[in-house]
Amino acid sequence: MASDSLVSTTKISGIEELELDDTTTQEEYKEASSHNRARNLAMELSKERKRLKAELAELQTEVEDLTPTTPTGTVDWYVKWAATILAVAGVFTISAGFTTYGQIAYLLSSVCWVFVGMQWSDRAIMIGSSIAGTAVAMNLVTQLVTV
Repeated sequence: MASDSLVSTTKISGIEELELDDTTTQEEYKEASSHNRARNLAMELSKERKRLKAELAELQTEVEDLTPTTPTGTVDWYVKWAATILAVAGVFTISAGFTTYGQIAYLLSSVCWVFVGMQWSDRAIMIGSSIAGTAVAMNLVTQLVTV
């Protein structure tokens, strides 16, 4: 009867390799049980390690996607931000009623963006900035000549 409960206990705890009989001591049972637990823990740790590696790889991919591709601290970086500030200032200045000053700021912004486009070999930036700059320059010249 005692051996039946010992056999059922070993099946519940996952110890099936150990041949149990009436001579099995508690020390042998504990040793087999701890080996089995260690094996189960090792398997769980291995699965968790694989999961964490996959999660780390996914996070690394996200970081690479969010990392800017343009260089920082170079001349073109400073010109790019100066051009952005000039464009925003030009638009707000025009909206405030100071059209001539706004157009000058926006024209300078367009020239800066053409420079950045040349540095980056980006034709779209060069063409877009050239067209916007030309339109503003034509309006500015017309305004200055008619005064």
